[in-house]
Amino acid sequence: MKLGVIGIIIERNKEVVGRVQSLLSDNAALILGRMGVPDHERGINVISVIVRGTNEQISALTGKLGRLENVKVKSAVTDSE
Repeated sequence: MKLGVIGIIIERNKEVVGRVQSLLSDNAALILGRMGVPDHERGINVISVIVRGTNEQISALTGKLGRLENVKVKSAVTDSE
C-alpha cells in the first residue's frame, strides 16, 4: 500500500468543481482526509487529499482528475505499512 497527498487546483471553472467532487466521492475508499480552500478573489479552489491505496489506484484517480479542463494535479506518494 502507498500513502500519498494529491494537490488539486481548479482554476476559474465552477462547473468542473462538481466533476472533481464526483471523482473524489467515487474514490472515497482511498481517501483518509481532505481539505479545500477557495480563493474567491482569484477564482481558484485548492484541495489537498490524503490517500492510501495501491499505486495503480492512486495513479488512476490523479489521471482522471488531471484530464479535467482547468484542473491541475500533483501528487506525492510513499510506501505505507
